[in-house]
Amino acid sequence: MADDKIIREVYEVLESRRDNPIDSYTSNIMQDSDKKAEDKILEKIAEEAGEVLLAAKNDENLVYESVDLIFHTLLILVYKGIEIEEIFDEFAKRRK
Repeated sequence: MADDKIIREVYEVLESRRDNPIDSYTSNIMQDSDKKAEDKILEKIAEEAGEVLLAAKNDENLVYESVDLIFHTLLILVYKGIEIEEIFDEFAKRRK
């Protein structure tokens, strides 16, 4: 069974693909011109959010679609240079 470490691993891979581009979906999308890359990622987040809504409404593929949304949300955070600790710190603040 996977644990919460997978989020850190995914984040680290995304950071690596940003900093050391290879021929991959995430590297390619982040290497576009600044405006184009950001727009592509944000469009993907909007698309995936819509798919989560439909999946929830139709009671099908909700986990799959949610992971796509989370992945692309992590992608924009990495692209914008947000450290993963900032995310965990914000969650911790909200739990108090």
